[in-house]
Amino acid sequence: MKPLPLPSATKEPHRQSRGDRALRIPVRFTAGSDADVIEAAKRGLERSVAIVHAEMKRGLSALATIGSTAPFVGLFGTVVGILNAFKGIEQSKATGLSAVAGGIAEALVTTALGLLVAVPAVWAYNYFTNKVEAFDVEMDNSSMELINYFILRRGARK
Repeated sequence: MKPLPLPSATKEPHRQSRGDRALRIPVRFTAGSDADVIEAAKRGLERSVAIVHAEMKRGLSALATIGSTAPFVGLFGTVVGILNAFKGIEQSKATGLSAVAGGIAEALVTTALGLLVAVPAVWAYNYFTNKVEAFDVEMDNSSMELINYFILRRGARK
């Protein structure tokens, strides 16, 4: 991917690391009011927060999908196991425990496997979602501290 040409009103681009690629963000130096400069800084910070938030949430939907569908896969296995138990009754022409044991064992194993997959996936999803939310709060606080620093610094220079 070729770098974007910089407009003549900009100086060197600011590089922001984003995984294996770098974003080229032109840094404009214009004489504007203090409010304009602070507002531009706020918008830049909001964009950065949104990019980091999206990167951190990547993969969480897969965990949510696994956690919500795995019990149904286990339930489907349970139904298949019970059907096999009924087939065992039909084939042996008996209603004893030996006729249904294989199908019931299959049903219990698939139910257990469904839960074994779903419970850790839901735990992991909740853990990482809480981490992302906590990081969002921390990024918002840090952004506001940075903006307040800019405001104080610009006010002190006057």
